[in-house]
Amino acid sequence: MKKINLFSIICFVTLLVGCNDKFLDVAPDVAIDEAKVFSNPVLAAQYADNAYRYRPDDYLRWNSIAGMSNVTDESVGTDITSTLIYTLQKGMWHDHSLLTATNSDRYFLNDIAGVWGMSYSGIHVINKMLSKIDLVPWTTQDPGRIKGEMYFLRASMYFELIKRFGGVVIMDKDYAANDDIDFPRSTYEECVSFILNDIEQAILLLPINYDQGNYGRATSGAARALKSRLLLYAASPLNNSSNDLTKWAAAASAAQDVIDMNKYKLHKNYGEILNIPMSDTCEYILIKVRGPIGTPYPSLSVMSPGSGGSNGEFNPTQNHVDLYEMSNGLPISDPASGYTPTDPYANRDPRFYANILYNGATWQGRKMEMWDGGKDYRSIGTSYTQTRYYCKKMWPVEFDSQLNKKAIINFIFFRYGEILLNFAEAQNEAVGPDARVYNAINQIRKRAGMPDLPVGLTQEKMRDRIRNERAIELAFEDHRFYDVMRWKKGKEIIANPVYGMNVVKNTNGTFTYTPIKLNDYYQRVFEDFMHLYPIPRTEIQKSKKLIQNPGW
Repeated sequence: MKKINLFSIICFVTLLVGCNDKFLDVAPDVAIDEAKVFSNPVLAAQYADNAYRYRPDDYLRWNSIAGMSNVTDESVGTDITSTLIYTLQKGMWHDHSLLTATNSDRYFLNDIAGVWGMSYSGIHVINKMLSKIDLVPWTTQDPGRIKGEMYFLRASMYFELIKRFGGVVIMDKDYAANDDIDFPRSTYEECVSFILNDIEQAILLLPINYDQGNYGRATSGAARALKSRLLLYAASPLNNSSNDLTKWAAAASAAQDVIDMNKYKLHKNYGEILNIPMSDTCEYILIKVRGPIGTPYPSLSVMSPGSGGSNGEFNPTQNHVDLYEMSNGLPISDPASGYTPTDPYANRDPRFYANILYNGATWQGRKMEMWDGGKDYRSIGTSYTQTRYYCKKMWPVEFDSQLNKKAIINFIFFRYGEILLNFAEAQNEAVGPDARVYNAINQIRKRAGMPDLPVGLTQEKMRDRIRNERAIELAFEDHRFYDVMRWKKGKEIIANPVYGMNVVKNTNGTFTYTPIKLNDYYQRVFEDFMHLYPIPRTEIQKSKKLIQNPGW
């Protein structure tokens, strides 16, 4: 990172155009001299708003480049068949980091070099804003609130970096274009401390609520939620090899702080968790505001051919489907569960029906046809689902391309359901499965229509149930891959054989279901050192001080 001019001296407020957050739809389509920007409070506020653009804030963000059929079991977190994803699939992460669109096309970023570059670009914007904020002749704007947003966003960007790479370079001030910024990496612990300090500043400065025109800005609740997630990751096996219980206790306390705000609650209907409008009384803590869209976001990639889809590129695997319990609360592997392979989709956890489209599922006035020759499956080539499933969560029933009907799919940064899961996990690790652990996890299950967890679980069994609950409750919301990484379970979960379901329609109209291992193209490689991403080679090559992660 030597002598890199991360952003030019002018303020590119043109980058703001096209964002969906209402408070971002205000910038002029011109590039303005820095001195003019920070002598004008309106332009300075717009410059600050620009920092919101540098966060990963889209589902299936890799999927947009794919152009072919892909599968997910939520251990990889997204599709796995395009050139971009194939490199991750086969452990070629250095190659993956070279395959990225330009920074001007922020939706097509990969998860290594893309996030690295965008995060540091955003940090540069924030550091400049913080260096100028006390010099701006503010009028009606609230500089305290703006400063709080900058601290929150910088903390968010550094968290996105350390959850992928471990300790990274801390840049805490505005650097001139020709400054030597070839700094060494800070330790993970030093980064956590730095992020915590930013979060505490944000909590003090940010409001609890905004008016509708500013909905989507960071709040004190969002800062507390970020603290909960940060400390949960810091306490996890990847970053807490000695299993220091005080770290788990701190994570539990941070989640409890959000709960104690008494502001958030679980939305009554899990099935519409991504599709409800903005509200100060719902489950949302921080979202990216979206209006109704004409296609399932970000493209037709989640749809089947029988429903007007172009490819059907985001397809859950049998591995993921098998995680859903029966409606009686027993896993399908339990002989007492009532699961039958001849009718595998009957009487499952209601979240299964909210998240997954399967053969015979009623959808938009018809039943899904997943057998060879059915409307929703094609056996020729790699187009459409290879697993015989589609992702219902990303395909709202309201959306119908043929009838030009639109739907909402909000991007959730933080929601209350995650906070309850964070608390349950941290509290269980800190003290064991006490009543507070049961209360948190059972709130989630009750909302879903599932029975409470059985009493008397050991800490280990409760850990397994909580981890499974996260996989189901937060399915397809950009959590699972990073959960697996922080648990150091990649070789156990990610490298497991990937399965789909073969569906045969018999002459009498019944169906035969047979789980099948997908071909080698879909199987994954994962070694222990892959629990951290490699620092992009381009960054290593232009630095004398950056040290690569072990194994890379």
